[in-house]
Amino acid sequence: MSLELGIVGLPNVGKSTLFNALAGTSVPCSNYPFCTVDENVGVVAVPDERLERLGELLRPEKLTPTTIRFVDIAGLVRGASRGEGLGNKFLASIRDVDALAHVVRCFASPSVGHVEGGVDPARDVGVVRTELLLADLQTAERNLDRQEKDARRGDKEAGEVARVLEKVRGGLDEGIDVRRQDLAEAEERRIAQYRFLTAKDSLFVANVSEDDSGEKKGGWVEAIAGAAGEPPWKVVPIVASLEAELRALDASERAEFVAAWGLSETGLARLVTTGYRLLNLISFFTIKGTEVRAWTVEAGTRVAAAAGKIHSDMEAGFIKAEVVTFEELVSDGSLHGAREKGKARTEGRDYAVQDGDVILIHFH
Repeated sequence: MSLELGIVGLPNVGKSTLFNALAGTSVPCSNYPFCTVDENVGVVAVPDERLERLGELLRPEKLTPTTIRFVDIAGLVRGASRGEGLGNKFLASIRDVDALAHVVRCFASPSVGHVEGGVDPARDVGVVRTELLLADLQTAERNLDRQEKDARRGDKEAGEVARVLEKVRGGLDEGIDVRRQDLAEAEERRIAQYRFLTAKDSLFVANVSEDDSGEKKGGWVEAIAGAAGEPPWKVVPIVASLEAELRALDASERAEFVAAWGLSETGLARLVTTGYRLLNLISFFTIKGTEVRAWTVEAGTRVAAAAGKIHSDMEAGFIKAEVVTFEELVSDGSLHGAREKGKARTEGRDYAVQDGDVILIHFH
């Protein structure tokens, strides 16, 4: 699996600028609302210094990173659920993503208007959240009606689904996100097909000015975290305009640029780190022939299931896994060196993959 984030926010908050910077694309981004009228999708290599180090050490012919997929949609405005602006028809494009990245404008600019009249992150967070709640409420009500009709025809499962949808609708009416409602695991399974937007976790991108870059965050993190009722670690301050400039530089120039702005890493790296923490994801590495490759799985994934992410035959015919930690492999210089020093372990199918594991999978 790879991490997939849906980018949401009001118009003119820098969503498309950020998308272009992260994905290295050139979708239109202008200082007027609704410049984005179609979904934009970008697949980006996940920056991982460990993979680069393995490449330097092992010199494979091919070095393949894991990826993150961004889906950018048209901006939401107050009243989108009633058809204001471009409405909420584009929300269907992000119903299958793993989590939402809500871009919040934290910079003032006389040349870039604001659809709500001025910069107010707390208000903007509330507007978008309300529209997502209302979109989910429409989904619940529409499908509740269908399930109730089927239940009246004698469909018992439809009756159970209707009961859960009624419960969800009540929570949404009270302004409670689906993921915060008291639903049993079986109830969650019954409504998973409807892909409620507020069932997804969210992180927040504070699109700050250059004056608030680096350690100078201007209080935006606290303001957004407070408005969203989320811990501050879910808020990632990024200067979207600077990230766009970074894309035009080579690796060495990029490192100097990042350091000059008082940053320890790029916005993409910080966004990925937060996304992985949000979804409890880890990375492991495989060596196969002349390729070293990174993979993403949920923490706690068993090694046989992780092998299945690579190819279904590998899970079905799994025999064993040879595992060495990234640190041990680097210390010993090679997989052969790790074996000689007894660092390479043989693990069975129920071994839980750890972040940074380097794994050689044996299968029929």
